Amino acid sequence: MIRPLLFPALLALALQGCLFGGNKKDPDSLPMELPRIESAVKVENLWKARVGGGSEYLRLGLRPSSDGSRVFAASYDGTVSGFAVASGQRDWSIDTRLKLTAGPGYGDGLVVVGSADGDVVAIDAANGEERWRQAVASELLAVPLVAANTVILRGVNGSLHALSAADGKARWSVEQQVPRLSLRGIGQPGISGDVVIAGFDNGRVVAYRLRDGAELWQAPLALRRGRTELERLSDIDSDIVVLGEEAYVAGFQSRAALLRAGDGQAAWVVDVSSAHGLGIDWTGIYATDGDSRVFSLSRSNGELRWEQAGLLRRGLTGPTAFGNSVVVGDFEGYLHWLSASDGTLTGRVRAGKARIVASPLAVGNRLFVQDEAGMLHTFALPETSEAG
Repeated sequence: MIRPLLFPALLALALQGCLFGGNKKDPDSLPMELPRIESAVKVENLWKARVGGGSEYLRLGLRPSSDGSRVFAASYDGTVSGFAVASGQRDWSIDTRLKLTAGPGYGDGLVVVGSADGDVVAIDAANGEERWRQAVASELLAVPLVAANTVILRGVNGSLHALSAADGKARWSVEQQVPRLSLRGIGQPGISGDVVIAGFDNGRVVAYRLRDGAELWQAPLALRRGRTELERLSDIDSDIVVLGEEAYVAGFQSRAALLRAGDGQAAWVVDVSSAHGLGIDWTGIYATDGDSRVFSLSRSNGELRWEQAGLLRRGLTGPTAFGNSVVVGDFEGYLHWLSASDGTLTGRVRAGKARIVASPLAVGNRLFVQDEAGMLHTFALPETSEAG
């Protein structure tokens, strides 16, 4: 079983205003110094580009997306751009004139972003032209899900909205109750056939029928242990990862589970905690807890495969499976490579000096990461870089 979170890490996550750095009078609260890596792989920085204005200290989940040939990125100042994956050439750029806080999401030939005021903008992925603009009654932080001619949006007020991808018209919306105290962050819903699966701040995973929003099932992940509201936080802020009929979910101070998309029945449930995105490959699931431990679970039965505690309190992102590695970013702009098989630290590179908030994006043999300074950085797989 994964060890419980330390209270200082919980407090920092809950308030979202504390900067990593800890109490200088207490060495145990400081970020761990970067460990030495023996025979480290060398990582090649291929290209970088400015997306737009930075969002320092806002802890936004702006994260690149891709259609395979282009990578799309958005900035808090309203800029959305499309770059060629191979060369970094900026193919198009558009100024939405909004304070963007969610996305971009990609699907059905659209790039979709959301704002702090609930504005939703759909952009043609090929040429950057705005297709439509719509408003929902909630701040948006989760990456929009675009699939099956539908745009699915998770609002911070516990709402879930379905819009037509063709013209942005509302199809349906539902809402779950939000506790008085919750983490600032929302995970992206997942989709399996005609089923949309979303996690909520009340610790529940809920499935809705895509075509009309009818509720299909609920699966409570929350443990609700502790005497105070802070100790009972159990938000589901990780993305719902859906592969066929399998839905992988994890909650903060909660549990991780493999659920059947059709009926919500659990194949396995384990007591782990994650407030970030989940990484996944053929055999494993990867997660980061509130104290920046990285761990891996078996996809087949949920058993703990390994745990890496060498980056404690470094404000790690969620992990991204990348080749034979797992990659996480931290609060000083470093990217850390871990072996997917045993969690050993195998490489490190600094993208920049700004904090990395969202999980890296893997596209083929390229890894993309966006930092809070509004820069998009691109790296090669260590196995394919000229240096390695």
